Amino acid sequence: MLTLICRHFVAFAGAYYALIAITLLSLVPTLSLVPPGEHLTQITAKDFITVHTRNTPTTYYEGRQGPTGFEYELMHRFADYLGVSLNLNARHHPESVLPAVRESGDLGAAALPLLPAPSGIHYTRPIIQMQPLVVYRRGLNGISEPSDLVGLELGTLSEAGTSEALRDLQRRHPTLSWKESHELEVAELLARVENGTLDAAVIFEHQFRLNRLFFPNVERGFILGDPLSMVWAVPSGRGLGLLEAANRFLQDLQESGTLDRLVSRYFGHDDYLEYVGTRTFLDHLDARLPRYTELFQQSAQETGFDWKLLAAVGYQESHWDPDAVSPTGVRGLMMLTNPTASEMDIADRTDPAQSIDGGSRYLRSIKDRLPESITGDDRLFMAMAAYNVGLGHLYDARKIAEMRGGDPDSWEDVRAALPLLQQREWHSQTRHGYARGGEPVIYVRNIRRYYEMIKYVERSRQQFFQLEQTAVNDDPLLLFELVPPLN
Repeated sequence: MLTLICRHFVAFAGAYYALIAITLLSLVPTLSLVPPGEHLTQITAKDFITVHTRNTPTTYYEGRQGPTGFEYELMHRFADYLGVSLNLNARHHPESVLPAVRESGDLGAAALPLLPAPSGIHYTRPIIQMQPLVVYRRGLNGISEPSDLVGLELGTLSEAGTSEALRDLQRRHPTLSWKESHELEVAELLARVENGTLDAAVIFEHQFRLNRLFFPNVERGFILGDPLSMVWAVPSGRGLGLLEAANRFLQDLQESGTLDRLVSRYFGHDDYLEYVGTRTFLDHLDARLPRYTELFQQSAQETGFDWKLLAAVGYQESHWDPDAVSPTGVRGLMMLTNPTASEMDIADRTDPAQSIDGGSRYLRSIKDRLPESITGDDRLFMAMAAYNVGLGHLYDARKIAEMRGGDPDSWEDVRAALPLLQQREWHSQTRHGYARGGEPVIYVRNIRRYYEMIKYVERSRQQFFQLEQTAVNDDPLLLFELVPPLN
């Protein structure tokens, strides 16, 4: 009876009550004679865990450096947590994962939505929230509320959670109809919106953020209904040991902040694209960066920096323009001053190879000259700030940070102190005096954002490669099933 009540909670309550329901379920003792840890013991004995998943950018895919993806990272960490190897079966669509877990698997991790669990399945605690979102083809006007979807060629994926959001909507708008597919994935669905086969689609918001770069004719519409929770699935009837281990693992990830960092890494960069102007940056990324990528990579090998970081510095300095000149006479792709060029033995600041080489070695030299007490990212960010404002002013800002009770080895505290170099009250107490201290703060912030954008684009291109390799059916709607209106 308690299990039935909890399932009603999962079906009809929000994420908060769903979590309560899962907690209650975990307290229900198994009615069989199966030892509580039998399944987990079997996994440990065979020394691997079999996970059923999907081959998608948001779950698991093969990148240039091997397997990757948001849920792959979680699966791999969970296998390590259990002390076993990871065995993946990624030949699934959403509706085939749960039957496979129930019949032959250890775990299902495939962007599974928290819906009423079918017989033979237990769900873990929620991992992240998944918000259904309407997207539509650029040029369609007025797609801003549910009633606007009536009469459109609308598509979604079966059994992924978004179709349930549409069914809830259909109860209020009985004339609503849509097409859903159990064979496509999100990128293929967006491709059909892009090319006009569909007018609109319902996917999850984080999926749109990950894919929107490659579908410039697909616009964000409006959120649809309440968010769903992403969960993992384990088979029931084999003890609760694996479920309890998975819940402890996920709770540890959440409490340590690791889960938030992974979410930000994979899904959190949409603000970067909005910040600097997607079109301009992407135009330069495609038209300019390829000319200099090898030069950045060569300098990265020589200096130990990530080439994408050096490229981000170059974009902040000149937008990858080797002929750039500042009002103060700083020149070239890395905008070297005459003294810096001389120090780095650079004869021609406008030569891209020399400029990238000189700028990269100069950033390396600054970083090496910083006190050993500055470590990690703090050291990198301070080196970048000094590249912009000079080491002397950076040291002055460290002194001000310390005078204010802060940590001179912390970028956060130095960042707060740098703008004070513009105020006589503070710069009069320093060795090098006045500086436009607000500029290096913006400078470092921009480079960090450009760097994240370049990483995002490089990773997304790897993910999008899968879509380009997918055979396209001659009939673009053949893979869909129609969900008719209610009346």
